[in-house]
Amino acid sequence: MKWSYFLPLCLSLVFMPRPLETFEPITMGALGLGALGIGTYFKEHTICKIMECCDDRSIPARVQELKSSLQNTLFGQHLAIQHIIPALNAHLNGYRKSRKPLVISFHGQPGTGKNFVADQIAKALYLEGSKSKFVVKYLGQADFPRADLIDRYKAEINLKVRGQLQLCPRSLFIFDEVDKMPSGVFDTLTSLVDYNAFVDGTDNTQAIFIFLSNTAGNHIADHLGKMMNGGKLREESRLSDFEALLKKAAYNLDGGMKRTTMIESHVIDHFIPFLPMEKVHVIQCLEAEFSRWNRNPDNKIINDIITNSISFDRIHGLFAVTGCKTLEKKVAMAIN
Repeated sequence: MKWSYFLPLCLSLVFMPRPLETFEPITMGALGLGALGIGTYFKEHTICKIMECCDDRSIPARVQELKSSLQNTLFGQHLAIQHIIPALNAHLNGYRKSRKPLVISFHGQPGTGKNFVADQIAKALYLEGSKSKFVVKYLGQADFPRADLIDRYKAEINLKVRGQLQLCPRSLFIFDEVDKMPSGVFDTLTSLVDYNAFVDGTDNTQAIFIFLSNTAGNHIADHLGKMMNGGKLREESRLSDFEALLKKAAYNLDGGMKRTTMIESHVIDHFIPFLPMEKVHVIQCLEAEFSRWNRNPDNKIINDIITNSISFDRIHGLFAVTGCKTLEKKVAMAIN
């Protein structure tokens, strides 16, 4: 549709001999709808071509690219890949029929890839990645430092989430370091992620909420260690081996999820365990980090870093205590 088609109409409205007030209501309604159509067309074909909008161009939802990326760059987390990708696909492909947002909770020790995966999801779903104005991230004690201000935090979360959903129903909310947040901070969020039809027109059904927590990390490691010492391969473990454990630990241990109505109301769709990292996975992380520097290290450098910098758990002797968390700086030191 060309703008030249609308020019005569616009000019006639400006120079017509009688005031607009004399038009019948139905005529004014038609003109209003026409103006709205013009405005929508103008926005879609001009502003949204160069600026971020809540549309398919700015939110391409490249889940297949995410799957390929995680398969190549996420080490030791077969359960995460097996369940996160289908969960996103189901939600994004069926969002028009969805009755609630997608809610996922990541659990595991530091350095197992929780933040890495959350950032990869943002990068795949949004053209601007984590910098998108449709991605909202909260960080543990940095955003919620005081337990005595819990009521204020709950009100702020409620206001922020509702406002963000009105800005773009397809927003992504990431709550990091949930275990460092005061207990009860998410109680007000329960109604926002449940099956609801809001009277103010807020649409929550297309949104995604991701919670990241170290809670139950030691429980996951201990349970996996016992399974492996009993003869079961790591890759044979299933989500059902950990899901009940995660729900119980998240509900009972200190942190933002403790005794929360979110768990009581069963609004969290998926509890995803991030398994502790073994030596082979630490080596993969080191090789990937050296590759990022365009370096190809020999085995001696790799072994020196692991021997001098990586501690393994005392119970099973299998898992790196800090996972891959500190390796970036170790590699930088080795290179320089």
